[in-house]
Amino acid sequence: MTAVDLGMPGLPTAPRGVGHLRGDEPFPDAARTALRNGQQRANLGHATTTIRNKRARVVAELPDWAQLREAGRALKAATMARLDDHLEELERQVTAHGGTVHWARDANEANEIVTRLVQATGATEVVKVKSMATQEIGLNEALEAAGLDVFETDLAELIVQLGEDKPSHILVPAIHKNRAEIREIFARTIPGVDPGLTDDPRQLAMAARAHLRERFLRARVAVSGANFGVAETGTLCVVESEGNGRMCLTLPDTLITVMGIEKVVPTWRDLEVFLQLLPRSSTGERMNPYTSTWAGVTPGDGPQEFHLVLLDNGRTAVLADEVGREALHCIRCSACLNVCPVYERTGGHAYGSVYPGPIGAILSPQLTGVEDNASLPYASSLCGACYDVCPVAIDIPKILVHLRGEHVEAQTRLTPEAAAFRALSAAMSRPWLWHLTQRASRLGRLLARGKPTLPRVLPPPASGWTRSRDLPTPPTSTFVESWTREHGR
Repeated sequence: MTAVDLGMPGLPTAPRGVGHLRGDEPFPDAARTALRNGQQRANLGHATTTIRNKRARVVAELPDWAQLREAGRALKAATMARLDDHLEELERQVTAHGGTVHWARDANEANEIVTRLVQATGATEVVKVKSMATQEIGLNEALEAAGLDVFETDLAELIVQLGEDKPSHILVPAIHKNRAEIREIFARTIPGVDPGLTDDPRQLAMAARAHLRERFLRARVAVSGANFGVAETGTLCVVESEGNGRMCLTLPDTLITVMGIEKVVPTWRDLEVFLQLLPRSSTGERMNPYTSTWAGVTPGDGPQEFHLVLLDNGRTAVLADEVGREALHCIRCSACLNVCPVYERTGGHAYGSVYPGPIGAILSPQLTGVEDNASLPYASSLCGACYDVCPVAIDIPKILVHLRGEHVEAQTRLTPEAAAFRALSAAMSRPWLWHLTQRASRLGRLLARGKPTLPRVLPPPASGWTRSRDLPTPPTSTFVESWTREHGR
């Protein structure tokens, strides 16, 4: 299958995204549950504060950070404009270097491809490098349903997997767990673990290392994602901090990489920009401890069979939206999560998607269609902190408002909110009716009883507004009346 078959710009788009992109309940309901978990809120508050402070320090070291950020934005925009050309060049180069490229329209196709490839090797186990794309499509569940054992090797992903939990953060999946909780998970689930294991970070890391080492050494098949794919050279790139990725990418006989089609960059030189932006924005480091790059296969060195699965899963549909396509610029640094006041209080599970936080609030609804994740664009205060820290300058607040507009326009029934705004529009377009409405609003002073705001408990539909917002007491006179009294006209 080629990029033309897949449905690239100007051609029919691939199906909307499936997999772990839709929540079981709307964000407001899930958020209420999350807010009642005091321990989780404390864990999140401590972790996000630490990460964003560390990021701020290393970003401040670069006098040309603004220029780097603009370069990243421009590179992403230019790449999206010719995405089909770059993907076809990537396919040619990977093939020329001995790899095999597969095109997957959606999660089902991607899972079928990877499952078939693993089964063809005769292996029964798979080791995995941390990958958002494979989480998005639910690859672990698909492989397990086929009778295969799947082992996450990233420490945080391992914690989530052993605890039968779900990731809560793009970069730090177990951010919602503290050391005591992690120690309990390891003591309960890791065979042969030292019964005297404490919650000391070094002891926990060593326990995980011993657990994973034998799996690395016996693994015949590994699955990874990719931070970048270089079209010019057919090179794939994975950056990580623990060395588990390096083990997965070099030891097994077969390597299968699942990469979202938006991760392609045109040239090797383009990596120079992104490898400066990504570590500072994600982990607050000047460079990634492990940056692994490979192109196809090399006889006698590393995996002898390489497969690249290029995943659409709704991405070409996003590309068709002139405003929303900017979400595809994301390099998965998670900086927006670490500064978001909503994410810090609710955590990632409340978003119901593998992509939480501000980027998830604009990406997931577009991948699935806005109506399948209609509550996520409203999971924001529109404070703009996410835009300020985004290393490729994605205007997340603008896209949030755009998606809210799409949701409102798609409504077929008249909601109380829509009715209220229609009535307000009618009043503001007729001066005599607007003045009458202003006078009538003074009746609210009776409900306020001398207080600066109206009571929180008002009858429906006003109760939906005042339950989470202060409604100021109407003034004693309108602006026009005050102006006339002061200026005489």
